[in-house]
Amino acid sequence: MALTIQFPDPREADDKGLVAVGGELSNDYLLAAYAQGVFPWFNEGEPILWWSPNPRMVLFPKDFKCSDSFMQTLRSNKYSVRVDEQFEEVIRNCAEVERPGQKGTWITKGMIKAYSQLHLDGYAHSVETYRNHKLVGGLYGVSLGKAFFGESMFHYERDASKVALYFLTRLMLKWDFHFIDAQQSTPHLKKMGAVDMERDQFLLKLEKALGFPTLKGKWKF
Repeated sequence: MALTIQFPDPREADDKGLVAVGGELSNDYLLAAYAQGVFPWFNEGEPILWWSPNPRMVLFPKDFKCSDSFMQTLRSNKYSVRVDEQFEEVIRNCAEVERPGQKGTWITKGMIKAYSQLHLDGYAHSVETYRNHKLVGGLYGVSLGKAFFGESMFHYERDASKVALYFLTRLMLKWDFHFIDAQQSTPHLKKMGAVDMERDQFLLKLEKALGFPTLKGKWKF
């Protein structure tokens, strides 16, 4: 894809991965950032910070791990899953849900507005988990080429966000996506099959994934 904004080379950043400071949360900036292996992450009141950490956590769709208890959850059919039906509700819930050991949220009002616009323009997508027609979990992220950049997940009932991730991997397999970028390493994602990857290797895989057309517009199962 043609880049309208050029970020500093992520390979020259330290392992924490701060690449740039400033800019804006416009479509041009965001899409150029993701295409260069960079993403925004900052707190309310701070300047926009752009990151490309080393290592980078990646989930290959075929490697998603299903425990016996999770398979029982899937077979129970207590949850239903939809795509791109309530994107803004998903991102707002990701911002508002309480997380152990975390004060506040990095999903600012500006981020909600920016990613909602990306969704309207066909680049950002949500996977939503429902129980009795009530939204109880989900995730959202950005799609470019054959790469999906996961941004955040939330859940109010057991396994609800994991169900959303499972169905995302099914979509990725169906459409031959190369990987799901999970950005930063967490034990929770490792248990589900995600792996740490050296930044240089990630950037090479990203370049290959961007050689394919982007599946824009509203997604469906």
